[in-house]
Amino acid sequence: MYLGIDIGTSSVKVALVDDAGAIAEQSSAALPIARPRPGWSEQDPADWWAAANTAVSALNAGLRKRVRAIGLSGQMHGATLLDESNRPLRPAILWNDGRSEAECGELERRVRNSRAITGNLTMPGFTAPKLIWVRKHEPELFAATRTVLLPKDYVRLRMTGEKATDLSDAAGTLWVDVGARAWSDEMLEACELSQAAMPRLCEGPEITGKLRAELAEAWGMARVPVMAGGGDNAAGAVGAGVVDSGDAFLSLGTSGVLFLANDAFKPNPERAVHAFCHALPGRWHQMTVMLSAASCVDWAARAAGQPEAGVMFEALEKRARMDGPEIFLPYLSGERTPHNDPHARGVLFGLNHDSDSLSIGQAVLEGVAFAFADGLDALLEAGSAIDQITVIGGGARSVWWGRVLAAALDRPLIYREGGDLGPSYGAARLARLGLGEENISDVCKPPPVRAVIEPDPHDVERLAQKRLDFAQIYKDLRARFKGAADHV
Repeated sequence: MYLGIDIGTSSVKVALVDDAGAIAEQSSAALPIARPRPGWSEQDPADWWAAANTAVSALNAGLRKRVRAIGLSGQMHGATLLDESNRPLRPAILWNDGRSEAECGELERRVRNSRAITGNLTMPGFTAPKLIWVRKHEPELFAATRTVLLPKDYVRLRMTGEKATDLSDAAGTLWVDVGARAWSDEMLEACELSQAAMPRLCEGPEITGKLRAELAEAWGMARVPVMAGGGDNAAGAVGAGVVDSGDAFLSLGTSGVLFLANDAFKPNPERAVHAFCHALPGRWHQMTVMLSAASCVDWAARAAGQPEAGVMFEALEKRARMDGPEIFLPYLSGERTPHNDPHARGVLFGLNHDSDSLSIGQAVLEGVAFAFADGLDALLEAGSAIDQITVIGGGARSVWWGRVLAAALDRPLIYREGGDLGPSYGAARLARLGLGEENISDVCKPPPVRAVIEPDPHDVERLAQKRLDFAQIYKDLRARFKGAADHV
């Protein structure tokens, strides 16, 4: 057995994968999120550790005894500040936190060639500007900071006692020279940090340590090796077999991602396309990110009084309509690609007396799909070619949403076995690779195809005009979003 542990935003998910590549068992434990001010998003690192223990302990004890290696994946960019005793100094500032917008401009002024080094625009979601914000607004905490870790790497520290990270996750800090696959002293110095505050850089399948003896006993395992793993999207790509140049996936998690594997470093920051290291040695990827995807559907279900999003999906599939006038901007936490706008917010437009909860739910599905289409356009403008897209993440369970997405993207969507697990499955594959007994092509094959959703020409036509209106509404409101934020 190989164990994958994914430190997500809304939950910790774990998967046990056997030698045949099948999922033997899975478990999860929910995580709370704190939003102390508008645009802020934080989590207590202690909650990650508690949820990881809960999720692992829920797995079958007999299967746990057979674990040979562990891989980690996790939400990217979260700034976890530790003191000299490795204790968190404050709640971690998460990937969807927008407080450091001013610090982004400051960082780019300090390092004029930052985009060439990092392959990315400096955005509030990344880790580096968060540390500049802490230095300005919480100087005593900044002075006490001895180590900065990403979420999954804090869990690794608790598991092994080792401070290490992988290149795919580290690339999202803005402290990595992504082309060289190494820490950038220039970017660190601009944040008044050095490599002494950074964990050891590793490739995804590299061994970073072994389970502490007392934890191995508590989890009912041997002192198995723990691999570096990957950021959630890179690990998800490994799980989906998106590892060779031109392979692509769409992730329907809390956030939304279009991910394209590359065989070289290909930055395109002007359109807010991310360029990061892949979780596999000698490979890179491009990625577009929307900050709210499945979380928008959860919001719509709560607003409609539905017990869960699945109930709403079932009702929408029975209704099977895309002809409503309602339009939704899915920017509940701001937006990255292509707008790079932390002030953007969710908007419902076009309501009338016939609008009901399902009309709003459908508008939400379409709005998220339109935002993905914006991301696809940004990749295509960079010279990429994408013919078909594998779908992963929790939202992959809805066939109706797949039909909406296929129409908005005008691309076939490939659904694979285990696609709803994503990063935890990929982390288990990285654990297996780290043992050095097999090669990438053997372990990282795409899982079997479960279904293919082709875009329906009639659906494509119906959504095309709505997408034009969707884009115009954002343009009309962008200045108002900024003005509203200035008065908060």
